[in-house]
Amino acid sequence: MSDYIPSIGLEVHVQLKTRTKMFCACPVHGEGAPNTAVCPVCLGLPGALPTMNREAIRKTVKVGLMIGSRIALRSAFDRKNYFYPDMSKNYQITQQAAPLCLGGAVEIEVGGRKKAIRVNHIHQEEDVAKSTHMETSTEIDFGRAGTPLMELVTEPDMASPDEAIAFLTALKEMLVYAGISDCNLELGHVRCDVNSSVRPAGTDKLGVKTELKNMNTFKGIHRALEYELERQIGVLRGGGQLVQETRRWDDVAGVTLPMRSKEYAHDYRYFPEPDLPPVTLDAATVEAWRAELPELPAAKRARFVRDYSLPEYDAGVLTADRAMAEYFEATAKKSKNYKAVSNWVMGELLRALGEQGQTIADAKITPDALAALIALVDAKTINMPAAKEVFQVLFDRGGNPAAIVKEKGLAQVSDTGAIDGFAEQAIAANEKVAAEFRGGKEAALMYLVGQVMKLSKGKANPTLAADALRRKLQG
Repeated sequence: MSDYIPSIGLEVHVQLKTRTKMFCACPVHGEGAPNTAVCPVCLGLPGALPTMNREAIRKTVKVGLMIGSRIALRSAFDRKNYFYPDMSKNYQITQQAAPLCLGGAVEIEVGGRKKAIRVNHIHQEEDVAKSTHMETSTEIDFGRAGTPLMELVTEPDMASPDEAIAFLTALKEMLVYAGISDCNLELGHVRCDVNSSVRPAGTDKLGVKTELKNMNTFKGIHRALEYELERQIGVLRGGGQLVQETRRWDDVAGVTLPMRSKEYAHDYRYFPEPDLPPVTLDAATVEAWRAELPELPAAKRARFVRDYSLPEYDAGVLTADRAMAEYFEATAKKSKNYKAVSNWVMGELLRALGEQGQTIADAKITPDALAALIALVDAKTINMPAAKEVFQVLFDRGGNPAAIVKEKGLAQVSDTGAIDGFAEQAIAANEKVAAEFRGGKEAALMYLVGQVMKLSKGKANPTLAADALRRKLQG
């Protein structure tokens, strides 16, 4: 692509985490039976009047605050008019002329380079019904109609599929951290319209834009962008012309296909929603909502590196999930051996949770118990194999590490007399290996240490075992 420069912009639709729908009291549908969570308002029946969901407004404003948007103290709703089976009243209530949030940016990092992706605006709207296209028919589920959506529209600042995915990943992290949305892609909580164009290198004017509609997986977006950008460049290199259009992604065939010519704003005949008053906020309310925001992932990563002297990799893994980050901090406050805490959480804990299909909320091993286990290792009361055995018991049923060590007889043997005896047995039983060590093969010592551990049933202090072996072999 060196002779052409891609420009990518995203329109990200996010289902907000609210109890009821945007303009009625129906519960948010989830995965319930089709067409059950409905009422005259979300079915668009004549005479039904919408009522605004304050919680949805609060959550959308908080997203704007997180990314540095200017919050409009007065915004308004509009009608976006179109005819389609998924919108029975033939218009969608949305914001077009006066959105809630203006401007802002999300910082991404790709290939070690940081970049700010500008946001044009964030507006509030209602979702449409869910269409399921069958071979000979289309099924419509109005249970989803009216679900609160936040739509975030970026500037065309992304220059590669990798940057687009980095933006979506960073945004998703923030939204989940702040409890704005569950961002479950499988359930359609995040859907994306992807706009892309290419222009010759050395020029500033954006090329002709195409839109990929309703993308709902990050992998699909990446693959679709790779294909679409190459397609556009191929057309231009071949002397052809691009047209502004909406296309769809065929994931099986791995190609984008035309759907229709691209609509413009005037095609929707936007006009002010007459049944809803303007949204009016005051500065004190906005500041109160700002005070509710959590520490965001990027700031938490930087603090973990600074305050806990962790490598950036560790900090990235630990802060990817808010609950995991809180678990680490609770353990670190008890242990003070920060790197050991990080290793246990990223290693044994994540492994065990993954094997059981659990989350950190399900873990029976408390931060206090993990800190106590680390303390036993640091004090050389138990060795690492024994510690892993104790960890598994704690993970399965909880409990007190010291009591489990006593119950299972796992205390480390540090009696030099006993260890000397094990060392002598190991040397006598492995004379060839002992000779290799005396001949300069240092790795042979580790084999003998393993034999001492075996003879002691895993209880010997490995360091003392190595010292005893070395002393007897060189003495």
